[in-house]
Amino acid sequence: MAVNLSDPYLPGAISLFEQLDKHLIVVLRDGRKLIGYLRSIDQFANLVLDEVVERTYIQKYYSEISHGILLIRGENVVLAGELDDTIETGQIKVSIDELHRIEQSMEHANNDAPGGSSSKNDLPLDEPY
Repeated sequence: MAVNLSDPYLPGAISLFEQLDKHLIVVLRDGRKLIGYLRSIDQFANLVLDEVVERTYIQKYYSEISHGILLIRGENVVLAGELDDTIETGQIKVSIDELHRIEQSMEHANNDAPGGSSSKNDLPLDEPY
């Protein structure tokens, strides 16, 4: 089976060069998810993102915090990929305060349940891996 490679094939981090000025989601080592437009990349996979928002998910809800322009050190990037805004995800956008209330109510419900836990890691979309 033949593999279709772009012409010219760009191996490694420089392959993100094709994603310049596109809307990306970047997952960091600490689990944060950043969404923005890729403006620059170098040989170390350091990224410059513009119009960045940090998105936090709890089950079917999410909230965003605006960060503007960010320089992300390449060693902190776990995943980077183009974001297709035309696909409906079923996620519901709420304010950061509402997201905190949802998180607290879930933790309270977990503590009240037999064998419950208050760990954030129990939330399905909190940790990427």
